[in-house]
Amino acid sequence: MFNKHKIINDPIYGFISIPNELIFDVIEHPYFQRLRRIKQLGMTSYVYPGALHTRFHHALGAMHLMMSCIETLKNKGTEITNEEAEGVIAAILLHDIGHGPFSHALESTIVSGSSHEKISLLFMNNLNSKFQGKLELAIQIFQNNYPKKFLHQLVSSQLDMDRLDYLKRDSFFTGVSEGVINSDRIISMLKVINDGLTVEAKGIYSVEKFIIARRLMYWQVYLHKTVLCAEKMLVNILTRAKHLARNGAELPSTPPLNFFLKNNFPLQEFYSDSKILEIFSRLDDYDIFTSIKMWQWHNDRVLNLLCNSLVDRKLWHIEFSNTPFEQEFILKIKNKIKQALTLSDEEAEYFVISDSVSNNAYKPGNDKINILYRDGTVKDIAEASDQLNISVLSNTVEKFFICYPKEYYNKD
Repeated sequence: MFNKHKIINDPIYGFISIPNELIFDVIEHPYFQRLRRIKQLGMTSYVYPGALHTRFHHALGAMHLMMSCIETLKNKGTEITNEEAEGVIAAILLHDIGHGPFSHALESTIVSGSSHEKISLLFMNNLNSKFQGKLELAIQIFQNNYPKKFLHQLVSSQLDMDRLDYLKRDSFFTGVSEGVINSDRIISMLKVINDGLTVEAKGIYSVEKFIIARRLMYWQVYLHKTVLCAEKMLVNILTRAKHLARNGAELPSTPPLNFFLKNNFPLQEFYSDSKILEIFSRLDDYDIFTSIKMWQWHNDRVLNLLCNSLVDRKLWHIEFSNTPFEQEFILKIKNKIKQALTLSDEEAEYFVISDSVSNNAYKPGNDKINILYRDGTVKDIAEASDQLNISVLSNTVEKFFICYPKEYYNKD
């Protein structure tokens, strides 16, 4: 009989084991194998060359942490059946399966107005049919429809296995040491009280470090100004390609990408036509960048200029501000670039991007990180922390930016 109890050598945790045959079969399925071809951090490798790890790596890492967490909670007296353990492991394994090419960079560009979580659920339901209902419990946990609510918290909360893995993994592959966290320490301090996840008080400093690391990683990696610029340029390339394709232009591209360039499918149509999800499951980073390389020679000047800039890493200038940029300033840049490149008003829009980004490291509210004291008292981390004003980190920080090809803009 074929041995499905495999081990995988992971650069972060060492050997990761695959716990049972169902999980093995899920990992082997083409839907999951597609994650090998989707980079975890989109265009971040343009700034941090080592950031070439994939969603496949991350999903396996999150699965490993979930297995460790289940063992810890069971040792502390929390009742978790074998079926529940399998369900929550499958849920975390599949939590990112709905990501499209370049992960968050093209979140709503390929499929308008949808999130990867909703597409993940579509994939999970599809796989559930293929596996004769064996993923039903995983889906309930993923949707927070299962009675034991702490299981959903392990999959999706402000201190879930997803965040614990991606901070540690992204820090490792980018080389940004500010993101290093002690996931082992945090997991060892977890405890379930009244069906809610808590952290024992002696683990509070590890949680504080986790929150600080998350804040630093967002501004230093995920929302790094050059990464933002590269990702916005990528979005504009796909936006231009969709515009051309839907107006009859011939665009060399792979069949899955061509399908989505020519058609706009709201999420509702994924439910009514299974063919759409099947074609989406064949779409990955390779489709996008192979097509972009071919579009460097397209006769549409806007498209070929954008593609050449991205392929050769001739990234645009980007400026940050704490307040929105004046419309007069934005219009001045557009007009300069329009004249320099002999573009129409509509074409010039592709070369000037004005937007904003925001982040808060911790969000107090219903989904909070609770600290458990020896006397049974439970406090929100924002209230419990004595070394760090977590409430300050809970404030949303918004930054405005503008990016454009500086060589075509003469400030004089």
